[in-house]
Amino acid sequence: MLSKLMNSFFNQKAMLKVYAHCDGPCGVYDPASARVAAEAVLSMTKKIVDLNPPASPNSEEWSAYNNTFSRYVAIKEDQAKETKKELLILWTDYFKPVHLENYPDLHDTIWKATKLCSACKVSIDVAKAEELMSYVEKIHNIFWQTKGRSDSFVKAS
Repeated sequence: MLSKLMNSFFNQKAMLKVYAHCDGPCGVYDPASARVAAEAVLSMTKKIVDLNPPASPNSEEWSAYNNTFSRYVAIKEDQAKETKKELLILWTDYFKPVHLENYPDLHDTIWKATKLCSACKVSIDVAKAEELMSYVEKIHNIFWQTKGRSDSFVKAS
């Protein structure tokens, strides 16, 4: 009898649905994480451009250079991916049809921003990284306007 009751209990629990943060109606959204990640993309892109390869054939110098270059590229690509993820969360989970009425270019703005994230991953282009920052700022401003606020876009760097 106890065995049957326990099996019944565990079978019911196994069928419960579990939801992740963004599937719940918590309303906790903020474009700040996209800004921080986009800033890292811009910073790493600038660091890559400014990185000078060794003038000598010294293998230790080249190893250090290659290590630094690889790390900068990995961080840039990771942060571009993170920027895209954060923008897509805002696009798919926060923004609603009523926001499109007031900001008819919202879809196009986010689409272009996410495309820039991809462009920043596959290139070393300061202009693209700066353009990404400008799109993130535009999305930041739209986001806070939808909440009736005008929070400043303050960069960390």
